[in-house]
Order: sequence, then C-alpha cells, then structure tokens
Amino acid sequence: MADLTDEQWERLAPSIPVVPRRSDGKGRPRVDNRAVLNGILWVLCSGARWKDLPERYPPYQTCHRRFQEWIDQGVFERMAQDLAAVLQEQNQIDLTECFIDGSFVEAKKGAAMSGVGKTAKARP
Repeated sequence: MADLTDEQWERLAPSIPVVPRRSDGKGRPRVDNRAVLNGILWVLCSGARWKDLPERYPPYQTCHRRFQEWIDQGVFERMAQDLAAVLQEQNQIDLTECFIDGSFVEAKKGAAMSGVGKTAKARP
C-alpha cells in the first residue's frame, strides 16, 4: 500500500485534533500525525499485526495508541463522513439508499455454552 498523497493528507488532516505542546515544555514531542496515519492505514489495509508494522513508520505502539485515541475521538467517523460528502458532491455515490451487510458464522470452542455465570446445555 502506498502512503497518503499530499492531496489525500490535505483532505484528511482537518479531521485530526491538534494536541498542544505542554506549557511546561516537558514530555516527548508528539510523533507526526501523517506518519502515524500512514502506519495505521498500512495495518488496516494489510491485515498484519501491529507489531509487524514496517520500520519506515513510527513505532507500532505509537500507531496503535493513536489509533485508539482517534477511535475514541471520532476521527475516523469524521473522515468517512467527509469523504462520503465529497463523493456525493461529485455524484460518485448515492446515499439515499444504503445497506449494511454482515456475515454470521457459528462460533466454535464452546459457543453453545455462552453467558456469564450461567450453565448452558450444549445443543445436539
């Protein structure tokens, strides 16, 4: 997967909150958001584990921590909404009718016995 182009970064960057430097000047400087986002996207697109993140990206711990922060802050939701709005403006997507599809697979290894503090009977 290629990293974000300048045009893509300019579109997505406003969705990411700016974290000011501590007033006392202590602490490590924050790793560049663009580099972190590129690392996050690499993991999401490749399906690899965080610890397998290539060295050209910031440390996997930093990328994973920032990913969690951004999920909690709604950053990815804002990005998706912004990108969907752009596609709609360009008549490349019609959001008047949307469907969500999911696949459901029976869980293995004792799934028939589910529930906290309950004794369940296995299905025949």
